[in-house]
Amino acid sequence: MAIDGKWKASWTTQRGQQEVTLDLAAAGGALTGTFTGAQGGPQNIEGGTLDGDQFSWKVNRQGPQGPITLTFAGKVDGDKIEGTVTTPRGTNPFSGSRA
Repeated sequence: MAIDGKWKASWTTQRGQQEVTLDLAAAGGALTGTFTGAQGGPQNIEGGTLDGDQFSWKVNRQGPQGPITLTFAGKVDGDKIEGTVTTPRGTNPFSGSRA
């Protein structure tokens, strides 16, 4: 599946709606790109993989109480992506579409 391009994604946490912009590119099984959220950015995604329509990556960022890691996993389906984002506070569903 083609995941290359810009995406708008969001999920809901205890702190409310989180919205991000993703700029993704795949080459072979590697997935690279940037993550830009309301609390800063852009930040490089790390350890990104794409296997068919399944993807995963991590983003390390500075949270209110120190550094945190966000781990994304899911699938791409045309102009939509969906999956889960795991944070220190738990796992939440996320979804997005091409920007």
